[in-house]
Amino acid sequence: MGKIVVLGAGCAGLAAAYELKQKNLDAVVYEKNAEYGGLCRSFMIDGFTFDTFAHVNFSKDPYVISMLEEKTDYFIHKPEAVNYYHGHWVRNPAQNNLVDLPVEERISVIEGFVNREIDRQVHNYDEWLRLQYGDYFTDHFPAAYTKKYWTVEPKELETRWVEGRMYQPTLKEVLRGSMTKETPNVHYTKEIHYPKKGGYGAFLKPFADKVEICLNKKVIYLNSLDKVIRFADGEEVYYDKVISTIPMTELVTYMENVPEEIKKSADDLEYTSGVMISIGLNCDNVSPELWFYIYDEEICPARVYAPNIKSPANVPAGCCALQAEVYFSKRKPLTKSMEEIKEETVRQLINMGIFSSENIQVVDVRMEKYANIMFTPKIYQARERVRIFLENQGIVCAGRFGEWDYLWTGQSIVSGKKAAERVEIGEYFREENV
Repeated sequence: MGKIVVLGAGCAGLAAAYELKQKNLDAVVYEKNAEYGGLCRSFMIDGFTFDTFAHVNFSKDPYVISMLEEKTDYFIHKPEAVNYYHGHWVRNPAQNNLVDLPVEERISVIEGFVNREIDRQVHNYDEWLRLQYGDYFTDHFPAAYTKKYWTVEPKELETRWVEGRMYQPTLKEVLRGSMTKETPNVHYTKEIHYPKKGGYGAFLKPFADKVEICLNKKVIYLNSLDKVIRFADGEEVYYDKVISTIPMTELVTYMENVPEEIKKSADDLEYTSGVMISIGLNCDNVSPELWFYIYDEEICPARVYAPNIKSPANVPAGCCALQAEVYFSKRKPLTKSMEEIKEETVRQLINMGIFSSENIQVVDVRMEKYANIMFTPKIYQARERVRIFLENQGIVCAGRFGEWDYLWTGQSIVSGKKAAERVEIGEYFREENV
């Protein structure tokens, strides 16, 4: 077998190249950025370490554990989070931890839960939410958050992605959580892991060090007939086989003679983009928990996490840090500059009483074009058409944006491993209906 090109040095691409190297196959990873890691990379500013959005590992897959944790020291956390809602801090998930809301609000949530239509038909995410939680809770909590995190109304999303991600309490659990703080932790995982040093990206280093990575290599052209890839710096590389973890929406734009129906399917694949506002503070921890969600629509961030709680090594001695996430998309484009978002986010967190302006040591703002897959009704048929087209061109897809799926880190690593195995045995063509 000749040269195998892996496009993208996120965790899926790195895992694919690592597996191929283990089998003594010639694999090289090409990454458009100046560093590897994709959305799992970490960065440092004036002694503060931040991740590219919030990451932890909770996979129980033995392969994932062998890749991430057997060579890296890590902390173990019991996942706890809180929600900020109109000046109130409510334990997460809010649906069975209502006790810190005003009495009248708790009554409204419970009434909505009891009176919900339990035999209603579910055609979209909005209807799924109302079936599970009732109208009042849906309108004030998950629907409000959906507009901030997913950038759309809940009715614009389908529901297959939800499984295992949102807790569905019984009436007894709702009532108990409205009267006492003594409720069980019902997070979908009971334990999360995070590297002791180097940020989340440290988990990738042991196997990234074993593969050949070419950085600052942005693809601008791919000819699957001649098996050649051209990069923005002018270099051309010929390949025998290729694994792509770059967004399939972009990959088809680099290729010639793509059928119009495939271009249309690629256009139907939607995603969110994200702005990260990273704040280093010269004081002890200010965050109520490892991370928190913000439901108020007028406050920019949807989610904020505390790097110092994940690992004390993420901050200088005597300091703490926060990273806030603001999301946008073509359906909800940014209306402010990055600098304006940074300044407004800092001001809003100060107004929430999280920290004061005197505490600020460093503030950084940066953007990622691809943050999350958006599960609109068209996603399944559209992505399958594009996948089959790419695989008919001899391109194996892997990773969150390569496969176009809601994959966590561990799932992306397994996706990369499977892609390597498929390349090795020459399995390309999918037999799924579209």
